[in-house]
This record gives sequence, structure tokens and C-alpha cells, in this order.
Amino acid sequence: MLIERGVVADPSEGPDFIRDGDEIVEQPPARRGRIARRVALGVGVALALLILFLTFTAPLSKSLQPITAPSITLLSAEGLPIARRGSVTGAPVKASELPWHVPAAFLAIEDRRFYQHLGIDPWGIARAGISNLRSGEVVEGGSTISQQLAKLAFLSADQTAARKIQEAILALWLETWLGKDEILSRYLSSVYFGDNVYGLRAAANHYFSRKPEELTVEQAALLAGLVKAPSKLAPTKNLEGARQRGKLVQQAMVSAGFLAEDEARRLPAVTLNRGPAKDLPNGTYFADWVFAELGESEPRYGEQRIQTTLEDRLQRLAARSIRGAGLSGAQVAMVSMRPDGRVVAMVGGRSYRESPFNRVTQAKRQPGSTFKLFVYLAALRAGYTPAHRIADQPIRIGNWTPENYESKYRGIITLREAFAVSSNVAAIRLAEAVGRDRVIEAARDLGVTSELEQGPTLPLGTSTMSLMEMAGAFAAVANGSYPVRPRGLPDAGQDTAVTPFEGSTRRQMMELLWAVTSQGTGRGAALPIPTFGKTGTTQDSRDAFFVGFAGDLVTAVWIGRDDNKPVGDVKGGGLPAQIWRSFMAEAVKSTQGGAAAPLPAQSSEVLPPVGDVVPTSENYPVGDYDVEGSAALAPADYEDLAPAEPEATGEPPVVEVGPAEAAPPVATIPRLRSRPRPREDAAPPPVTADPRPSNDAPAAPPREIPTVAPPPPPPAAEEEAPPDEEGEPGT
Repeated sequence: MLIERGVVADPSEGPDFIRDGDEIVEQPPARRGRIARRVALGVGVALALLILFLTFTAPLSKSLQPITAPSITLLSAEGLPIARRGSVTGAPVKASELPWHVPAAFLAIEDRRFYQHLGIDPWGIARAGISNLRSGEVVEGGSTISQQLAKLAFLSADQTAARKIQEAILALWLETWLGKDEILSRYLSSVYFGDNVYGLRAAANHYFSRKPEELTVEQAALLAGLVKAPSKLAPTKNLEGARQRGKLVQQAMVSAGFLAEDEARRLPAVTLNRGPAKDLPNGTYFADWVFAELGESEPRYGEQRIQTTLEDRLQRLAARSIRGAGLSGAQVAMVSMRPDGRVVAMVGGRSYRESPFNRVTQAKRQPGSTFKLFVYLAALRAGYTPAHRIADQPIRIGNWTPENYESKYRGIITLREAFAVSSNVAAIRLAEAVGRDRVIEAARDLGVTSELEQGPTLPLGTSTMSLMEMAGAFAAVANGSYPVRPRGLPDAGQDTAVTPFEGSTRRQMMELLWAVTSQGTGRGAALPIPTFGKTGTTQDSRDAFFVGFAGDLVTAVWIGRDDNKPVGDVKGGGLPAQIWRSFMAEAVKSTQGGAAAPLPAQSSEVLPPVGDVVPTSENYPVGDYDVEGSAALAPADYEDLAPAEPEATGEPPVVEVGPAEAAPPVATIPRLRSRPRPREDAAPPPVTADPRPSNDAPAAPPREIPTVAPPPPPPAAEEEAPPDEEGEPGT
């Protein structure tokens, strides 16, 4: 019959009939098909929403990936373990390759019907419910091994209904995509056994010093018993409790038919065999730095063993050199690297246990006179040579009057002497002559990334930076190219292109650094081989540095206090230089594959022989560098070591800085075509007063002293500068 519009279905008659007025009639098959399709569509949408929900709340896509969180063990360059992060894990096991009694122990106590169910065991759930009701508390769980694997690998430990539903769905998912042996293998490879040990292979080695394929029945039963409460039953802390639980597992194996009763009675008591302790620190100054360098690398299953650049012998030597230094409450930091940036030793403080703060990489301190490396490098790039002369006389910039250490001045001296004795006023004059922007450029080129302020105190090292930055900068000079990026991983390499030093710049820079250790403030660090370095001391001896290189090693040492209080009468040429020398004297003997840095050649002048600490008139021009009478100075006095100067007839005049005061005319400076200096007739850059302290001595208040013109340059015949690379004489 025809169905009129407006006819409604009668729910009491079922979906196949409709009411037509007072009459109940059968609805057409087409109408029934549309309703069925709508119901199916609704069910499909609900399933799709459920799958979508699980996609965001349960990591189905990761269910087939390795599940154990990786651990990382760092190795020294020689392959020795030095630190570990993460859990103690082992390689995965395969259930099919284990003796039958090993997986049987876990199945007996955790999931006897493992090979019969599909991921969820209704009989097991019912049995657990009855046992729990009888005891009045939760004494047995109904989760299958598949559900436990889902919980271990993908879910939190929250005891909520939502988590239980997710656990069941994930168990079904795992059963669909993985075979029974694969599920059991993953479970055994990831379950926790106490003592921060995960996985059967790691547990067998940790407790019994053997492979899982070699476990006896009683050992397998004990390990299976740990799964219920691994922290409480860990046999290293509760051996008797672990044994009792193991006996319970043996009884379960008998009950399940996995073990004969008489065989179970003959099993001996379990004893541990841990072997020698192999605990590694999970943190050291070097390890913390390298773990940060590793970053977010892709994790792998089990333990990763990563080789680093740290050399065990040198690290121990560094610690020993500092241990016997007598620091009297001060902090200390040391880093040593190869010229290409491979860090071989690092000490970030006196005690990592007391303070893991790394004073090599994290502390930012004023570098003091070690910063003069960049000032003189900028000058050499601009065409100056170590033989050029500069005024070591008082200077005023605006309202600021810096001073040398103990207000000692030497008159007109060479750049070599000014650098060796760490003249403050000479460094300031030089920076003003070449431009502070050129000094900052030199620092940036050598790898300094810390903020550098452009005030007039810049040459005295008043901008803060890390000890690692300074070590990397000196490594660039030793390496012959820049920048050098310090690294703790041998395969890290340079992340930027390197640039070789131009012309004779590196040779001249090494000449200056060698003068410091052979005749200047760093003589306390001199070794029997060519030694190059620079001292640094900040205001009131708050920081003391020695940074330098010899052989195939670049090493930086800092001494100071975390609260920035004065250390006492400690200067860069004193205790830091002594620590540096104590370490380097032994370290250079183990240099691997690197030749000692050569002694820099000096044109037209004679260098004293290596090891002849006090030059005499026979081996060094007295007019250029006269240090007679200084041989009896103690190491603590090296910072103010200086050539003897004539009797002063009065206070030296304060000389206003001029645009060309510290150097010969532009036309006489070689290689200006590559790095031109500002025009001499250009106005000097604006200078503002900087209230910060100077490097080696307190800043004196401004004094109203009449200015005088700079002294005339000496006659050309008195000294001839070394020729440039083309052999043309310089001035």
C-alpha cells in the first residue's frame, strides 16, 4: 500500500512497521535500508571519533617502536667510561632464544593464559576480582602482559577508569600488530627490576653478572618476583624479601605445570654475584657541558656509548695540579684543549658535589689584561709591528685617568715591551689609535660572543666573558686560523668556515705572547719549550688569569671568588701561572700527533734562548728591554715586573690622547691596503667617562695636570723595524 505523508513509526512494533492512522502496516524494504544505513553510519562515526581520541591520547603510532628510555654513557678519548645519564639498560632480549624456564617464571606469576587470550583475559580479571573480595584489599591484578606492556611503554601510572580503557585498547592494538613472542620479548626488555635497572639483560648482569641466556631457574624466579614491587624487593637492599618472593614464583610455576614439584624443592637459595662496582657519576663539569652539546639528538634503544674528546690522563693531571695549589678558599677553573678546539681536560670548580656551577662555561668574569690579545691583534692587522714604539705615560680620556700597576711608567717603549709588562696606558693608547671597533672586530673573529661595551675601558678587559671564550681565542692563534669552536665531541667539527691569519700577523702575535713568558709578567709559566701566554688581573685581585699554549695544548686558568670579593695578593703571573705550568709541564709530554709551536722569528733583533728567563745585554738589546735586577722577584710579584727605569725627576706628565700619538704616520705603516686605519685628520671618536675600574690598578681621580706634546719619535737610525713580508723596511 502507499504510505501517506506524515505517517509516523510505531516504536512498540519495531523498526519494520509504521502506523497509518489506526492501522499498523509494514514499512517498505527501502525505508528499512535507509534506517540501517543511518545506524551503521552512526556506529562508524562513533568508532572514528574513538580512534581519533586514541590517536591524541594514546600513542598508537609509537607502539611498534623501541620502548625503553635510552641511557647515554660518555667515554673518554681512550674509550674509558666517564659518566652516565639515564637508566641502566641493556640490549633487547628475544623470548624464543631464552631457556624455557626464564619466560615461564614471568608467565606463571604474571599471565598464565598469555598464549590463549587476545590481550585481555576475562578469566584473569574475574579470578583477581574474587581474590581481592576475599582478602578485602587489592592483592592480585588482572592485567595481562600485553596490558602491562602498554602501561609501561605508553601510559602513565594513574589508576583511573580512562587509563584502564586506554590500556585495554592498546593491548588489543599490540596483539593485532605484534606476535605473542614479540610482545613477551618487549615486555622482558623493558620491565623495571629496581636499582634503576630496566630490562632482563641489564638485570641479569646487574644482580648476577651473567647473560639472561645463562640464568638458572631460581635466578629467573627471583627476577620475575621483583616485577610486583621492584624498589621494595631489590635484592641489593632486601635480599631476604626477594628470596621469599622468588619462592612464591617457584610455587606458581609448579601450579601452572611449568616446573616439577620435586625439582622446585631441590632449588638452592639465590645468591648475588655483582662483581666489582661499576657506578659512574651522572654528572661532572665536562659531562654536563657535553650533554648540553648533544642537545635533542634522536634517542636509540638501550645504552648509547658516545666517545668524547676528554683525555683521561690529562683530566686527572688537571685535577691533581689544582688540588695541590693551596687556594685558601678561592674558586678555580681550568680548561685545556687542542688547537683545533677539542677539549681534553676541564675543571669547573673545586668540587662538583658542592657546586655543579661550571666556572669554565657558565661564569662570566672580567678577563683583565688577557683581553689585550685582541687590542694588539687589531694593531698588528692595522700595520703595527712589535718593534713600533708607544708612549707608556699617563693619559686622560675625558674625566677618566687610568693608571699602570703601582703607577709605574717606562716612557717610550716598544709594543713588545708594552705587551710583556701589561702596560694599561699603552693598551688604551693603542685601542684609541686603531679604533675600539677594530678591537671588538678582532675579538669577534677569534670567537668571542659575549657582549662587549665600547667604552674607553674596553682594552683593560672590563667586559665580562667566559673562560672558555678566552681559551678558544688563544687556540685560534695556536691553530693559525680562526675562529676555533671548543667542542667535547670528536665528530662535532667546526660549524663555520675558518680563516687563516693574514701575512705575518700570527708570527708577530706569537712574538708578543712569547715575550710575556720569557721576559714579562708571565715568566712563572715558562716551560723548557717555547711558551706563549698572557696574564690578567682585575681590580683588587678579584680575578686572576693565565691563558696560553705550548706544544699541542692550549690551557686557561682562572682564580677568583663566586661572590666577587678580592682573593688577596693573587695576580695572573703568580698562582694561576704556577698551576698552568704544573699542568703543562707534564701534559705536553703526552701530546698526541702535534708538534710544539715554533719559536717566533724576529727580524733585525735577537731573541734570548728558551729557558733563559732573565735576558742580559748579551742576548737582548738593553735599550729595548732592560730587566736587570728583576731576577730575584717572587712569582707573586711578576705582575709588576718591568724593565728598570731611570731615576724619575718628577711626576710624569699626563698626555692627552691624539689621533696619531701612539704610532708613526700612516704612510709608514705596511699593509695598510688590506686594513686601512682611520685618516689622521679625522676627529677622534667621542669618549664618555666610564666609572668602572681599570684592569691592573685602581682608577685614579681626574687630575688637573698641564698637558704636554708627545715626545718626538726617535731617529730612524736608532732602531729599524723588521721588514715586512715583501722585504721592504718598515718604520
